[in-house]
Amino acid sequence: MTQAAAGSTADMVLRPVENADLATLLALYRHLNAEDPLLEPQLAESRFAEILAHPGMTIFAAFAGPQAISSATLVVIPNLTRGGAPYALIENVVTHADYRLRGLAGTVMRKAVAAAWEKNCYKVMLLTSSKDPATLRFYADCGFTQDKTGFQIRRPATARPMATVPILPARS
Repeated sequence: MTQAAAGSTADMVLRPVENADLATLLALYRHLNAEDPLLEPQLAESRFAEILAHPGMTIFAAFAGPQAISSATLVVIPNLTRGGAPYALIENVVTHADYRLRGLAGTVMRKAVAAAWEKNCYKVMLLTSSKDPATLRFYADCGFTQDKTGFQIRRPATARPMATVPILPARS
């Protein structure tokens, strides 16, 4: 455990990330997917600028001083059903290994869900690839239920960019 982690989280600050937080956020994300390739600095800066400018997208993070120690990304999506009420997705939930089991992720999740309710979302969804009972219990303790079936499709490594895929005519 690092010296900073050995201290209390009483001085923790929870807020949306800002432009100056990129380096500490990238360091925190190594605790989510350590095997992910490191982004080139220019690409990271460009993507982060897109995220910060994207309407309805917020990364909430808990900070111990300047260090991001827990975060979750909230995306609020406009909708034409449910009376026009938007819905939200939560992604990239992570806590620095030295700060786990202190309630930080739950605090960040409550903030993200509250922000979704403030935007009049009718539901908040998340997916997890974890099968760990403790992780699943954590999400249940945050108020999430496993009452739907989730699906995903991942882009194959050999897939061409969508702009080059021919569009077939509709069948009559």
